[in-house]
Amino acid sequence: MKAMVLAAGLGTRLKPITYKIPKPMVPVIDRPVMAHLLGLIERHGFTQAVANLHYFPDTIRDYFGDGSAFGVELAYNYEPKLLGTAGGVRGVRDHFGDEPFLIISGDALTDIDLTALVERHRASGGVATLTVKRVDDTREYGVVLHDADGRITGFQEKPDPAEALSDLGNCGIYVFSPEIFDYFPETDFADWAQDVFPALLANDVPFYIHEIEEYWNDVGSLGELRTGTFDALTGALDLGVEGTGAADGVYAADADALAAAESVEGPVWVGRGCEIGEGARLIGPVIVGDGAKIGAGAAVRDSIVFPGGEVPAGTIAIGAILGHGDIMANLRSPDGSPAVSRGQA
Repeated sequence: MKAMVLAAGLGTRLKPITYKIPKPMVPVIDRPVMAHLLGLIERHGFTQAVANLHYFPDTIRDYFGDGSAFGVELAYNYEPKLLGTAGGVRGVRDHFGDEPFLIISGDALTDIDLTALVERHRASGGVATLTVKRVDDTREYGVVLHDADGRITGFQEKPDPAEALSDLGNCGIYVFSPEIFDYFPETDFADWAQDVFPALLANDVPFYIHEIEEYWNDVGSLGELRTGTFDALTGALDLGVEGTGAADGVYAADADALAAAESVEGPVWVGRGCEIGEGARLIGPVIVGDGAKIGAGAAVRDSIVFPGGEVPAGTIAIGAILGHGDIMANLRSPDGSPAVSRGQA
C-alpha cells in the first residue's frame, strides 16, 4: 500500500511562522512535522509515498529529497494552482495503482496505529475509511455521524456543542479504495467535505469510521503547535524522540550545553549544537531546537525556540515561539502581558 502526504497548504493560521516556511516544515522538537509523519508511515510498513506541493515547494523538496534518509521512496507533484484536499489526491491517482492507499494531512501530529486503520478498511469493505477521534469542542472540527456498524451517515461542519449530533472529529487521515475517484466532481478543484463525501452519501456508497484513542493534533494554529510540541516533550504524544517523555525531566543532547546556565527547571529539551549563555535561566516547559542560541542573562519560560533560532542576551521570553532568523510568534503570558521583552532578565 502507498501513502500520500498533503503538503500543499498555505498554513494561514500559523502566520507569522509560515511567512518564511511551509506548514509541513514547521519544527516539532527536533525535526519538521512532515519528517515525523514519514517516520510514522515507515514504521507501519509504507515504503512509497507522494506529497503534493504548492507553497515553498523547493523548501520541502530540498529537505526530504528522494525520501531515502527517512526510509521511504518519496515523489512529488507540484500544483501551480491549489487543487483542494481531494483534487490534489486525484492529481496523483496513477501513483496508487489498483490498491487501497493512505492519505494523511501534512500538519498532523499523531502516533496513530496506521496498521489498525488499514485493517479496519479491509475488514469493512467500504470505499473509504475515515479516522475519527472524540473532541471536547465540536466548534473546531468537522464531526462525523454514523450508525451502529460505524457506517457514515452524515457530517456537521463545526457545530455548536448544543447542536452537535456527534463529538467525533474528522482527523484528516484516510484510507481509500481506487473506486473513490468515481465520485469526484468534473472540476479540477475538489474538496473531500464539500464534494466527495456528499457524493458518497448521495449514492448510498458505504464508507466507515475508524475511531482512535491515540494522540492527534492538526497543528493548525500557533496554540495547537505549542500544545502538540509540549505534549511530545512530556510524552503525551510519542514521537520517538530521544530525551522526551519525562514530565519534569531535563535533557540536553550535548553533555555540557547547560553548564553556563544559572538555573534549569524541567521539563526542558535542548538539542544538538546549542549555545546557552552565561546566567541564562530556562523554566519549563521549554524546547531549544538544534543549533539555537540563548543569550547571556536571558530567561525563557513556557516557550519554544526553533532549530537555528535565537533568544538575544537579556531577553525575557514567556509563552513564545521564536523561530528561524526574525520569526517570532508571541502567544502572550498567562497574565496577558507581552510574551517577549527586552532588557536585563
